Amino acid sequence: MSSDQDHLQETDTEARFEFKKEQNAAVKSDKGLTEEVIRMISEDKDEPDWMLERRLRALKQYQNMPMPTDWPGQPDLSELDIEEIVPYIRPDVDKREGVDDWTELPDEIKDTFDKLGIPEAEKNALSGVGAQYESEVVYQSMQEQWEEKGVIFMNMDRAVQEHPELVKEHFMTSCVPPSDNKFAALHGAVWSGGSFVYVPEGVTVEMPVQAYFRMNSEGMGQFEHTLIIAEEGSEVHYIEGCSAPQYGTHNLHSGGVEVFVGEDAHVQYSTVQNWSKNTFNLNTKRAIVEANGTMEWVSGSMGSKATMLYPCSILKGRGATDTHITIAFAGEGQDIDTGAKVYHNAPDTSSTIESKSISKDGGRTNYRGLVHIADGAENSSTAVECDALMFDNESTSDTMPYMEIEESKVDVAHEATVGKIGDEDIFYLQSRGLDDDDAKKMIVAGFIEPITEELPIEYAVELNRLIELEMEGSLG
Repeated sequence: MSSDQDHLQETDTEARFEFKKEQNAAVKSDKGLTEEVIRMISEDKDEPDWMLERRLRALKQYQNMPMPTDWPGQPDLSELDIEEIVPYIRPDVDKREGVDDWTELPDEIKDTFDKLGIPEAEKNALSGVGAQYESEVVYQSMQEQWEEKGVIFMNMDRAVQEHPELVKEHFMTSCVPPSDNKFAALHGAVWSGGSFVYVPEGVTVEMPVQAYFRMNSEGMGQFEHTLIIAEEGSEVHYIEGCSAPQYGTHNLHSGGVEVFVGEDAHVQYSTVQNWSKNTFNLNTKRAIVEANGTMEWVSGSMGSKATMLYPCSILKGRGATDTHITIAFAGEGQDIDTGAKVYHNAPDTSSTIESKSISKDGGRTNYRGLVHIADGAENSSTAVECDALMFDNESTSDTMPYMEIEESKVDVAHEATVGKIGDEDIFYLQSRGLDDDDAKKMIVAGFIEPITEELPIEYAVELNRLIELEMEGSLG
């Protein structure tokens, strides 16, 4: 590829993530969290009384919980003022249905997602696509072949109305209750949008299901909720992408993810996040895995001012399996605190955690993980591997693994490495004709290969490109 083509591709990729649109909202809440704001959100969504009651209970729990400040080495949240956050903005589309025809979207929203490549991703034979803009899902489609097999893929607001029993049973009950942490309680009070995926027993969805979340407005919060129910013997791969433009004031992303993996079921959840560097990214993601079920988490975390994200799996049934593959990139002014949690609550369970992090220009990455093997979970095994790569002496990389082992008949392994890009490696590649920048890009590409090979090709290319731009300081 010529240098002109390289420049055009770089400009196009930057444009996809750094543009912003004038806000055109049908409904916008006041700032802060009050009972009046919660009631307004619920009323605008025409929600049943039981969901409003859950929101109000979560609000009380949120108000009674302190802000987390006592974790060793955690990101500084002192600049986050939730009372200055607008928790709900509904764009000018149908507040429940969204649309299922791309051409029906308002021009400014359609243009936004055209630049993000959402229609192109759908054309690449994805099983279903959902797109969220601000607080609402504005576009949703599902291939007919999967609908005919009983697969459900719709936005959470529709699911509350059309599948109330399924939602009532699973929504923020046993998996991520509002009492879990302050931001889970916040999420339970003001959640909006997100995806609902239901895969019936024995059905394999052979192509990925995709959702994209775009936060366009300044000073807002986005609180989408994703609920995935994979019945016995089913299989599905869900992919989400996230982005926001750069503003002068802080935004907040506090999503919630709940995954229920039935016996012998297999769920892969992949995330590529590129929030702007004024966004606090504070999520709660958790899966409950039944006997012989498999849960896979694959995530790439770039962007954001601060991230606290620790996907968790509770291995509830005998023979359940869990895998985490994560990559984090922190540049100047960023504190990316990520990791994984696994609870081995049954015998013969196994988990693997592979974490990769890159820090540059004084950025900080941290792996924070917990593996708990309960008494009686005999013959369980876990392997944790944390690798960190630093570009300079100003950057920081920490590893904080916690192991709680209550059973003696287990196999536990942990390995961590921290290294700086070596001059000898760069010199070797330069001797083969590469310049300094290309040599560093090649080293990083090899470093993150275990992540990218787990993603569909279009996402692997995007992840590599985003990291290249982060290395060049091209993304704001």
